[in-house]
Amino acid sequence: MTINLKDNERFDDLQRNGYKIIQKKDGFCFGMDAVLLSGFAAVKEGERVLDLGTGTGIIPILLEAKTKAGHLTGLEIQEEVADMAARSVKYNHLEEKISIVQGDIKEAGQLFGLASFDVVTSNPPYMNDAHGLKNPDLPKAISRHEVLCTLDDVVREASRLLRPGGRFYMVHRPHRLIEIITALTSYKLEPKRMKLVHPFVDKEANMVLIEAVRGGKSMIKVEAPIIVYKEPGVYTDEIYSIYGY
Repeated sequence: MTINLKDNERFDDLQRNGYKIIQKKDGFCFGMDAVLLSGFAAVKEGERVLDLGTGTGIIPILLEAKTKAGHLTGLEIQEEVADMAARSVKYNHLEEKISIVQGDIKEAGQLFGLASFDVVTSNPPYMNDAHGLKNPDLPKAISRHEVLCTLDDVVREASRLLRPGGRFYMVHRPHRLIEIITALTSYKLEPKRMKLVHPFVDKEANMVLIEAVRGGKSMIKVEAPIIVYKEPGVYTDEIYSIYGY
């Protein structure tokens, strides 16, 4: 299918099922955190999945390639970014499996209806006003800083959207782990699995992957960490496996 790229756009090969994704040449592009989240999220056959703050649609597209989900939806507030995601879905002939909706995370429960998904995923903005300088480029700032939604907004809406027993998967930064767990439990999302991600075996973690269950019992499993590089520029075997190489 022919999809016309707009100015300053490019196709990136996802190395999965021949899929490609449209991204800005100088805009916010998906990173390893999105790929790791797509590998961490356990989606069962036929389940309905929602990705909050989907950006260019990377997580729904990767989950479609990796799982047997029934249907996946990506919610994105920025019109231009949502348009890129929708065109990527169309380019990959996934219109029957993936829907892209433009809308506000803070209103997600109203947009989709309560308890309407089996799985919710999110790779939300990591930084609040206390963490670093905001990028002067607004789309990048929206992706990285809590400009249009907060951690609390994401967790609250995930809880509202999940059916009882449904699962929420999120990637975030370890320095906000106390906030994350507090927010999850306050909205009756019980943390069940956690995995830390380290750039090298001797470096501190710079990402955390979390699974929480709506209405789950209190017990968490801290899984073996992911190590990204075995030496500078060379991924570990686990990373190559997650990428699908």
